[in-house]
Amino acid sequence: MNSPHASGSAVNIAVLVSGSGTNLQAIIDDGITVALVLCDRPDIPSIDRANKAGIEFCVVDRSLYKGRREEFTQAVVGELEARNIDLVVMAGFMTILTPILFEKFEGCVLNIHPSLLPAFTGTHGRGTMTATLESGVKVTGVTVHIATADVDAGPILAQESVEVLENDDEDSLHERIQKVEHRIYPQTIRQFCAQHFNNQE
Repeated sequence: MNSPHASGSAVNIAVLVSGSGTNLQAIIDDGITVALVLCDRPDIPSIDRANKAGIEFCVVDRSLYKGRREEFTQAVVGELEARNIDLVVMAGFMTILTPILFEKFEGCVLNIHPSLLPAFTGTHGRGTMTATLESGVKVTGVTVHIATADVDAGPILAQESVEVLENDDEDSLHERIQKVEHRIYPQTIRQFCAQHFNNQE
């Protein structure tokens, strides 16, 4: 596969994860070169995925920073800057970071959310599935957007709808949404890199 940059020049990408890392795996499987996997918890499946792919990983353990979100964010930014990261990709990263990250990497932090934003902002994972089903909406979907200090805000880069079926439960809806996530996130990352990093040629 080609690098994420359409013309082949290098973009240093970090993927931030907190759990199983299925979107991380989709990015890896798509052939996008990942420079760093940063985790906020130890002993999670995402670390195994990074190891198997030969990708450097680091852990900034959020449990060591209780009540000190700014210090935690500073530690994350320090790890990213030490590796000259260009693009930060959040893939199920559950810790809310302070504005310093978004100032240091302004316009270069991507996030994926399992709804058609601005619907169901502030939810995540299975909580979004619960909120979707309880709301009675007939259509939900997936949004990829530029992340900002405001949670689930920022310019939308891609959206795709997913029908909510009458017999859906959290598991069935989540499974169909993940299939869309795993397809459009790598696509959007590639498009973003091609459009925003041409000046690195």
